[in-house]
Amino acid sequence: MAPVASDLQDAALAAAGDTRAFERLYRAHVARIHGLVRRMLGSDEATEVTQDVFVRAWQKIGSFRGEAAFGTWLHRVAVNVVLTRRAQLGTRRSRFIGEEQVLENLPARPGGRDFSLDFESAIARLPEGARHIFVLHDVEGYRHEEIAGLLGVTSGTTKAQLHRARMLLRRHLGPGR
Repeated sequence: MAPVASDLQDAALAAAGDTRAFERLYRAHVARIHGLVRRMLGSDEATEVTQDVFVRAWQKIGSFRGEAAFGTWLHRVAVNVVLTRRAQLGTRRSRFIGEEQVLENLPARPGGRDFSLDFESAIARLPEGARHIFVLHDVEGYRHEEIAGLLGVTSGTTKAQLHRARMLLRRHLGPGR
């Protein structure tokens, strides 16, 4: 990842219309943003939504004030684009209605070389609300209050969904399965 100072400089140049500076920002951050989008929405939409994130970032780069790292600002843009996409798909409230046996049919292979692939597959099969909260909290490091604000739910709901996601993942990936 590019140093913060060069990100700040490139963001200022990009805000003034320098497309090469924005391209450097894109190259420095595209992998992390793609990973976030893939975990939140799934592989099918990850590439398209990642591009949408950078289009939105280009449109909003003038609002970046440098009070936080550029990567932090971009991450917030990405989460907002993902949430907008989900809302467009009409799943805003239905994301918390769950199928309790979500991961039961997924073959588990913990401990082997394919564990990380199995983990990614298990995350992808979590119910949408639990998956989003798990990714935002355990992978990306957001606090429950921040997640609640982003998703328009209570922090109690985020805690319950995080617990649910962890239990489903443990059941699927744990020993003795």
